[in-house]
Amino acid sequence: MIQSIKKRYLLPAIAGGFLFVGVSFQEDFFEIAKQLEIFTTLFKTVNMNYVDKTNSSELMDKAIKSMLAELDPYTVYFNEQDVVRFRINSSGEYTGIGAMISRKESKLTINEVYKNYPADKAGLKPGDEIIQIGDVILADFKEDAGQLLKGAKNTKIDIKFKRQGETKTAQITLDEVDVKAVPFFGKIDDKTGYIVLSQFNAKASSETKEALEKLKDQGATQIILDLRGNPGGLLQEAVNICNLFVPANEVIVTTKSHIEKNNSTYKTSKPPVDLEIPLAILVDGKSASASEIVSGALQDLDRAIIVGNRSFGKGLVQRPIDLTYGTQLKVTISRYYTPSGRCIQALNYAKKDASGKATRTDSKDYNAFKTKNGRTVYDGGGIQPDVELTESKSSPIAEALVKKDVIFNYVTQYYYKHQTLGDKIPELSDTDFNDFKTFLKAQKFSFDTKTELMLKQVMEEAKKEKIDASIKTQYDMLMTSVQNSEELELNKNKNEILNLIRDEIIKRFQYKEGLYAFYAKNNTEVKKATQLLSNQVEYNKILKK
Repeated sequence: MIQSIKKRYLLPAIAGGFLFVGVSFQEDFFEIAKQLEIFTTLFKTVNMNYVDKTNSSELMDKAIKSMLAELDPYTVYFNEQDVVRFRINSSGEYTGIGAMISRKESKLTINEVYKNYPADKAGLKPGDEIIQIGDVILADFKEDAGQLLKGAKNTKIDIKFKRQGETKTAQITLDEVDVKAVPFFGKIDDKTGYIVLSQFNAKASSETKEALEKLKDQGATQIILDLRGNPGGLLQEAVNICNLFVPANEVIVTTKSHIEKNNSTYKTSKPPVDLEIPLAILVDGKSASASEIVSGALQDLDRAIIVGNRSFGKGLVQRPIDLTYGTQLKVTISRYYTPSGRCIQALNYAKKDASGKATRTDSKDYNAFKTKNGRTVYDGGGIQPDVELTESKSSPIAEALVKKDVIFNYVTQYYYKHQTLGDKIPELSDTDFNDFKTFLKAQKFSFDTKTELMLKQVMEEAKKEKIDASIKTQYDMLMTSVQNSEELELNKNKNEILNLIRDEIIKRFQYKEGLYAFYAKNNTEVKKATQLLSNQVEYNKILKK
């Protein structure tokens, strides 16, 4: 009887479910087909009727990229040229000049050279502006000029560049470049090991493991893992790094989506290196993605204390999908969640404010979660440190100086005026700070605060309405007041700005390795982490051991 009732009611319910899914799928499919037909008709009509000759590939490229921009900044379309240009080599090895370069305002500038690689051997320095590669004059070259600096090993490339207003030439011999995931590790004191992990490429876990084992062999009984500024990379490498400190079969991260096939759970699978060694992880506002998986998982498992500032909050998972004609789509497929269930993602791109910007969860709406030992942790985007250091937060004015390359350009000038500095650590004074402010004025640097931008917009509108002359006096007074407040902000954040200048100077003379060596002995966050690790009572109290 019971079986009969089950068959009578259950089978129609299942059938109804399939019917509902089928109808839903048909509706979605019809809507997609409808919109594609509208777009195809429009695209053909524009190209056939527009008054001037159109570039159909450029129009389509912009149309696709504009459409995806409405979703999130990580869902990206790569045309054929983009795929060749930007395909990420996650192995950490490539053939090139061994330098970080950027192109701004048609200038190809060297931002950093890697020690003992081709650019360094050719005598190139940060701040050098490349104006010609081979026979190609970059002012006339609109494509990705960085591709002109790549090729087969031992290829010789002649370049012309400007340095402090003087035009120079050099020849670079291309070579294999091995980008280290762990650019530095060493001992801070008799018992504290320090490992800098700068990216999650395919060698991240093996290099971290090697550094950890060597430090233990050298007598290190506690470890600091520095993830500051680490933008992330390969997910599996993040799991493998956690596995160095936790046993096999621990859940490290889960990915969740409304599409079932994109839901996954990632667990450790290997024997650990050390389950007991005290561990502190440094994070900041530029620690993202895989960095947040490592710090969040080890915090949730009560395996490490987290020190610094709240991490970036990049918890969206992307997958590259090959399309037709050599194109590619990198699409967001799911979100990351830590073992306690916290979502790492900070910004909600599905919910935007009036200006079109993604919204951030208000702190009063954060949700509480429990770590393995019962500690309370919160979501809200990114990983909140167990020990938050106010001095590790970047001020808006310092961020503006870095973003607009002001500190970089100032140090370029400083470098050529202080060639005798060598390996000495610069001791910057009020005189240096005043010199920096003079440099700012000479460069006519604008901080472009919201207030300043709004004032400029008001004046632009006033010019259109031809009333600018009547409000110019008041405008000048307001603008002067704003600029005076910026001067106050500069002075208020003097120490932070001088530290940024000092760090950039050290990199110029001693490369990035020299900066990490300096951090190992002098950095505030490193000192605080060392202190916490050395105080077993405080360390255990934080972790509720």
